[in-house]
Amino acid sequence: MSADFSTPQIPALGIMEPLGDEDRDILSGYGEFKPVQPGSHLIEEGSVQTGLYFIISGKLHATAMRGGHKVLLGSVGTGETVGEINLLDPSAASATVTAVEFSQVWRIDSKSLEAYINQYPRPAAWLLIGVGKTIARRLRSVNEKIASFYGG
Repeated sequence: MSADFSTPQIPALGIMEPLGDEDRDILSGYGEFKPVQPGSHLIEEGSVQTGLYFIISGKLHATAMRGGHKVLLGSVGTGETVGEINLLDPSAASATVTAVEFSQVWRIDSKSLEAYINQYPRPAAWLLIGVGKTIARRLRSVNEKIASFYGG
């Protein structure tokens, strides 16, 4: 969003950083901008999830129910994304993502992403590289946590 939230814009942050201004403006038309109030769920664990969310501003928590207890999986903020895996492989969401402060997000679903890829393959490649890097970074972090849990 713009600084005053009157004109939707995807900022050059995170996975969007390699894209030029025009590429981000075009891409924005393939998705939707959405305000998320504190306490509101962006994604609910177990629900069908087919979209990628890019956090324009704000902070959200990802939690999951395990053994009857809510477990904080992590926080996401400005320039980060959630929903990467289900964008590429739609399935039930593995976590609930809740705004902890007012947040602005942009969402694209898998069908809209496919249309963007077909129309604009070069910038779409940069976007998908960013998604892949995000997934790889998060997988590496999980692997390190598992290894440290087992004393590795």
